[in-house]
Amino acid sequence: MKAFTPASFHPDGLPANGSAAEAAGPRRAGARLLPRGLTHVAAAVFAAAWVLLAAPLSSAAESPVVQAPSGPVKGEAKDGLHIFKGIPYALPPVGDLRWKPPVAVPAWEEVRDAGGFGPACIQPPSRPGSIYFEKLRSTSEDCLYLNIWAPEKAEKAPVFVWIHGGSLIAGAGSQSMYDGEALAKRGIIVVSINYRLGILGYLAHAELSAESPDQVSGNYGLLDQIEALRWIHGNIAAFGGDPANVTIAGESAGALSVMYLMAAPDARGLFAKAVAQSAYMVTAPTLKEKRYGSESGEAIGAWIVNKLGAASVAELRGKDAQGLVDGVGRAGYFPFPSIDGKVLPHQLVEVFDRGEQAPVPLLAGFNSGEIRSLRFLLPPPPEDAAAYEAAIRKGYGDLSDEFLRQYPSRLIDEAMLAATRDAMYGWTAERLVKKQAAIGQPGYLYLFDHSYPAADILGLHAFHAAEIPYVFGTTRRITDAWPKIPGTTNEQNLKDAMMDYWSSFARAGKPVADGQPDWPAYGENQAYMYFADEPHAATHLLPGMYELHEEVVCRRRAAGDIAWNWNVGVIAPPLPPKTTDCQ
Repeated sequence: MKAFTPASFHPDGLPANGSAAEAAGPRRAGARLLPRGLTHVAAAVFAAAWVLLAAPLSSAAESPVVQAPSGPVKGEAKDGLHIFKGIPYALPPVGDLRWKPPVAVPAWEEVRDAGGFGPACIQPPSRPGSIYFEKLRSTSEDCLYLNIWAPEKAEKAPVFVWIHGGSLIAGAGSQSMYDGEALAKRGIIVVSINYRLGILGYLAHAELSAESPDQVSGNYGLLDQIEALRWIHGNIAAFGGDPANVTIAGESAGALSVMYLMAAPDARGLFAKAVAQSAYMVTAPTLKEKRYGSESGEAIGAWIVNKLGAASVAELRGKDAQGLVDGVGRAGYFPFPSIDGKVLPHQLVEVFDRGEQAPVPLLAGFNSGEIRSLRFLLPPPPEDAAAYEAAIRKGYGDLSDEFLRQYPSRLIDEAMLAATRDAMYGWTAERLVKKQAAIGQPGYLYLFDHSYPAADILGLHAFHAAEIPYVFGTTRRITDAWPKIPGTTNEQNLKDAMMDYWSSFARAGKPVADGQPDWPAYGENQAYMYFADEPHAATHLLPGMYELHEEVVCRRRAAGDIAWNWNVGVIAPPLPPKTTDCQ
């Protein structure tokens, strides 16, 4: 059976087929894999003992100690902040707990040293030379940790929970660009989390469904995120945070996760606001049915188990985690949540159409140059303008004139970059704020179009994830290959403005920045904030863009056998005819 996702088509800047991965990094003191065949009860007892063993004491008297409901933790005092790293929020998902929903970590009694990050979840190695490459300190299947940056005198402070990107394949809450120090100094508590990735986080399979009381499988990485939010809800007050004022936020696959959390019934009530940076509301496999051009989640799981040369999921539980990740990378497996009717009742587009998403204020947007650093998302270009126009007319039928108006043939490369960007990120961002407005919640839309010489020289104007160092104030913590951000006054002013907007949104649900323009909600005027050299408020972002892609998606959904986001521009299949459902 062939792979069920387009080859090399990943929205987070990662290759579809990973090379042989390097071995997992060293595990933290006291961590170890559970013996094979350990029962759930024995696993819990074993892991509870692990929690205590993995909690060495620190002798630094000035280190802050927080008596949290889960147990006491000792962190670091730094520049008016209390910082806690590597706090476990769930038992290690190893042994019999591999491909099981997360189990809350038992409370511990001894003071736990929270002075260093926990391992990142098992993942393929990044590509050296990529602007996104950052060597992780260590990786492990024991990876369900979170990190907290809190003002030292915090009291009922707003909480900003960051979910990292990486195509649900890679990344970690410990990455340098996500350091929470600068944001926390604006009076909010910043939390970053890890969650299971790749095959370990999203494998669906009939055998796993049979093990489940709800007869579902997959979505383990999403369930990890929900468990982390439960831990935060139950413990963050001890760190000075307000559990009733939690904002979930993420970029790319992190923003995809934000949307799924907004759609997941089990996450309801665990957050009060949401931020989605460069989200993509794409088709997901249905757990037990072939729909929208994709095999079922369970069929995909059966295929990948076969590709790994295993006779059963039980056999896979005995295999090395890094070997599994390397193997599925070579096979072309791409993880996605499954629509299972329980954890995720419906496709994202359906949830938001029904108005069943979390009724919370939302901030969402995208970057003008998203695809400039993700060119592998583009199909091969046609040889000339005539071939481009012919392919568009074949794929878009009665919408081809509007498509060519939006993405004309006179500059084919720019047209293809813009079309793919809008079909994935632009349409999604505007749809999110529009649907929140429809249920009476404010939605704040933005377009990030800022660049600087080092990025422009590389053809990376406002590239994918370029806004993150400005949101976190980490322009000096970028990766080695990231285009160097100059230390000019203009750059500092933009960074300050964006940190103000994001932190004030986390505080009160409305983005406000000192000395900067008011950011109106999307509403009837279709308002948005335009971030170039400085912020500017504007209306009617890319007129006609949203309507074009919404019509394409609606017709493909109505047809029922076409994925609505992966087939863009010159590779689009013939567009289904208009129906009464698409007006």
